Amino acid sequence: MFQGSGAATMSSKHVSDTMLGRLVNEFEETAIALLLGLMTLVTFVNVVLRYGFNIGLIWGLEATSFLFAWLVLFGISYGIKVTAHLGVDAVVNLLSPALRRVLALAAAAICIAYALLLLKGAWDYWAPFAGLDATTGRWFPTGFANSRDQAWYEVVDIPFPEWLRWIEPIMNEGEHYEKLPRFIPYAILPVGMAMLLFRMVQATLRIARGEARGLIVSHEAEDAVAEVSHMNKGD
Repeated sequence: MFQGSGAATMSSKHVSDTMLGRLVNEFEETAIALLLGLMTLVTFVNVVLRYGFNIGLIWGLEATSFLFAWLVLFGISYGIKVTAHLGVDAVVNLLSPALRRVLALAAAAICIAYALLLLKGAWDYWAPFAGLDATTGRWFPTGFANSRDQAWYEVVDIPFPEWLRWIEPIMNEGEHYEKLPRFIPYAILPVGMAMLLFRMVQATLRIARGEARGLIVSHEAEDAVAEVSHMNKGD
């Protein structure tokens, strides 16, 4: 989209000074690290069991799929924070700084509206699995409507952990869960979209305050070409 800061300094540059910003940063980065670690651990254990003992974790593939989905959705908002998303700014760079700023703010407004739509859709999909009500309204929420309680829906293979039995009276009218209820892995949908909206608002405020020239963008291709050029020259 529009030009941003370099990859080497972007992470430290966009760390918020507010308590909310720091809390979100810690939550986001900790979650991403844990997800990567768990994916690696489950996959490694499954490979060892399969090729070493001719057995395997039946729920391993499903668990890894959910972990990967969580990682991707966390990665969307994290990519905005560190300006890692790719974009094309060849035409925009031909414009005057004032016009670039106007276009950047217009694009940011569109992205915020899109994030709001995604958040509404994510909530409406997840809410019935958590026994909550979906929103009304075609595009943006205008209220809440009664939804069919689907909190009893379970995943296919992942067993229900014993330490979560306390949620059965709350979510499943005391009925026994055999597999993990779907509202737990699906919770990343509203959480991930809320994080996306938060990061888009942050990026827009940086543009409005003059701290950034435009929206999220990475010049990965240009950096890679420059690096190869230096290698060819022997630098």
